[in-house]
Amino acid sequence: MDRALEVSGERTKKAAVTKALQEFIARRQQRRVLDLMGKLEWDQSFDYKAERSRK
Repeated sequence: MDRALEVSGERTKKAAVTKALQEFIARRQQRRVLDLMGKLEWDQSFDYKAERSRK
C-alpha cells in the first residue's frame, strides 16, 4: 500500500485505491478495443471529412 501511495501521488489509501481501479477499468476497455482490431470491416469509400462539413 505504501508503494501504491508513493507511485500514485495520492495522499490517502482510499484515493490511491480509487485511482488504481479507474486505471484498471480504462486498461480493460482499451484492451477490448484492441481485440477488435482486424475484426471490423471498414468502408474504404467513407469520407469522414465530407461528413463533418454537413453539420
